[in-house]
Amino acid sequence: MLQAALGVTAFSLTFPATAWGLEGFGPWSLVAVRCVLAAVIAGGALLALRVPVPARRHLAGLAVVAAGVVVGFPLLTTLALQTSTTAHAAVVVGLLPLTTALFSALRTGARPSRMFWLAACTGAAAVIAFTVQQSGGALTGADAYLFCALLICAAGYTEGGRLARLMPGWQVIGWALVLCLPLSVPGALIALSYEPVHLTAHSVTGVLWVAAGSQFLGLVVWYRGMAAIGVPKASQLQLAQPLLTLVWSVLLLGERLTPAAPLTAAAVLVCIALTQRARG
Repeated sequence: MLQAALGVTAFSLTFPATAWGLEGFGPWSLVAVRCVLAAVIAGGALLALRVPVPARRHLAGLAVVAAGVVVGFPLLTTLALQTSTTAHAAVVVGLLPLTTALFSALRTGARPSRMFWLAACTGAAAVIAFTVQQSGGALTGADAYLFCALLICAAGYTEGGRLARLMPGWQVIGWALVLCLPLSVPGALIALSYEPVHLTAHSVTGVLWVAAGSQFLGLVVWYRGMAAIGVPKASQLQLAQPLLTLVWSVLLLGERLTPAAPLTAAAVLVCIALTQRARG
């Protein structure tokens, strides 16, 4: 549970770090460079520890992880953050735990209890209400990107959690990143040739964090946590992620929060406690 919580903390910084990265990079360049840097870190670790190549039967699952977590979610949310605030984008994260639990039930045959689903839906509703209120209740053109990102990321999380029971979690994301290199390297070269780059302290820090923290280290502990406590329960810890993201948004981006934040945080923590106690 602690490892899954550390992963959620790392993910909560992704949107603010992406906003920083967009100050100096175009959306396509940011995502491609992020993938390449994370793959270099992961590939170096795999080589240093002489990790054998995954069995062929695992390649399809790794491809799902790569499509959902390495490429799809980062790209779609980065495109959304060009016109959406981090508070509005946090709606995606608020819905992600419930969507991941649904994908897990379909993929692995998991059957959480009614209490689990009631607490999960209540927590998701609280997060959605809070994040929509923060964004003024208005829907933007970025919503299509956000909802597509929600679905593809849930699929990647579910498949990654399943694979993490068969191999160490860091190897799951490590091999998924390495598999993307044939696409991410030329993609980075093409994107950088078309999109202007303005290196600043914010943009460099943002790129480094989303590559090393969000894309690799955060997913390492996240997949290990999911393998240990199960995908449905681990996914409910992400109910706290939008609130953490909003805190970072205040500290790093200067956004303002309403007094509803403490009340929502308390409701979410109660829901998390109930989902952890529920037995499937």
